Amino acid sequence: MSTSPLAPADALARTADARPSLTVLSGFWPSATYAVARALLAADPALLLVRHDLAGLGAGSVHRMVRDGSGVLEDERITLAHGCVSCTLREDVLPTLARLARAHPRRDLVLMLPEVAEPEAVAAVCAHCLVDGVPLTDLVRVDSYVTVVDAEHLLDGLVSTDDLKALGIQAADNDHRALADVVVRHIEYADTLVLWGQSREGTYDTSRLSVLLARIAPWAAQVRVDGDLVDAGALTRQLRGTHRHRPETPGVLARGLEGRVLGVHEPHPDCGVVSVVFRARRPFHPRRLHDALEEVNAEVVRSRGHLWLASQPETVVAWDFAGGGLGLGSLGRWLAALPDPYWDEASDDRRLAAALDWDPYYGDRHQHLVFVGLDLDPAALHRTLAGCLLTDAELADGEDAWRRLDDPFAGCFPLADLGPTDTDPTGIEGESA
Repeated sequence: MSTSPLAPADALARTADARPSLTVLSGFWPSATYAVARALLAADPALLLVRHDLAGLGAGSVHRMVRDGSGVLEDERITLAHGCVSCTLREDVLPTLARLARAHPRRDLVLMLPEVAEPEAVAAVCAHCLVDGVPLTDLVRVDSYVTVVDAEHLLDGLVSTDDLKALGIQAADNDHRALADVVVRHIEYADTLVLWGQSREGTYDTSRLSVLLARIAPWAAQVRVDGDLVDAGALTRQLRGTHRHRPETPGVLARGLEGRVLGVHEPHPDCGVVSVVFRARRPFHPRRLHDALEEVNAEVVRSRGHLWLASQPETVVAWDFAGGGLGLGSLGRWLAALPDPYWDEASDDRRLAAALDWDPYYGDRHQHLVFVGLDLDPAALHRTLAGCLLTDAELADGEDAWRRLDDPFAGCFPLADLGPTDTDPTGIEGESA
């Protein structure tokens, strides 16, 4: 796959970087993910592959294996004080990567994540947790996050209504995540997506899955691998040394606020896949939106974004739908609702995106939602959402009247009080299903 060319100075800096390169390999179907890992090892036997098995996590035990092309180098069981994924990342994954980078400074690393570990959580730990007093990124260069999806099971995973606990693969006792939520988070954080194998339904359906991935994560490069015959060298060139990862990229629900691509508007079906971007300036009527939720997501595989409710004009509401379940939460305050001194605490991208799209009446408040599904009717979806916006007469009543509207979401999106100790009043401050 092609990537954007680097500026000459940037290219020279990366070439001169002596840190070992780290590729983070994730996916919900371990057999496909491990097949990609084996191909990378075949192409570069000096590569160090780090894996953690969380099957014993509930009992506080984690199984760690490190291997290269010649075989297993480490095979250990580690006892943790607290059995959870984040503890595993902090207490063993990061220290292991740091230790290997120091011991083998000329050998690159691949970290293969357990299926229930989300790549964005790994990136957060890498960014904020120190190992022996220094950040991991002082020791390794994170090259890219690669997610492998199994063509045979992808669609079933995306539309599944099961949760991890019901399947017996939860990461902790309080892990109530849905399977589909985990699958989309693997996909959406990826710099590169590998579509592995073929759909059971044949070539057309495999192409449909490729389009579906491109609509769900249009920012990711995509590689298709037949699965029966793999060119390890070619696959390595597509997955390693790409320099695709950008740590400053915001989380997927905040992408639109930061002026990043949240989705693509492709209302004409491609292999049956439709992607619809809905944008509007005026607010939603809370009752009408609530009553339309089931209809809006009836044929949707994935929808996400942010919105504003007339009755809660300070709050950016996050919209997060996958696997038949819709999560709504607070993404903090609109800049229009923030006193001037707090603007400096928003990111430069957030302030720039708001300035470019500022409205004298609404400020930076707006609707920005993306819907991806199979055989969606984009016109009907747009009519339904537009019908949930305030009418001209309701708009003319003004903000004081909006706050008194019938609101089924009242109390669902609490905002922290603004005060001298606040560090990020525009960040995620709460979540409610």
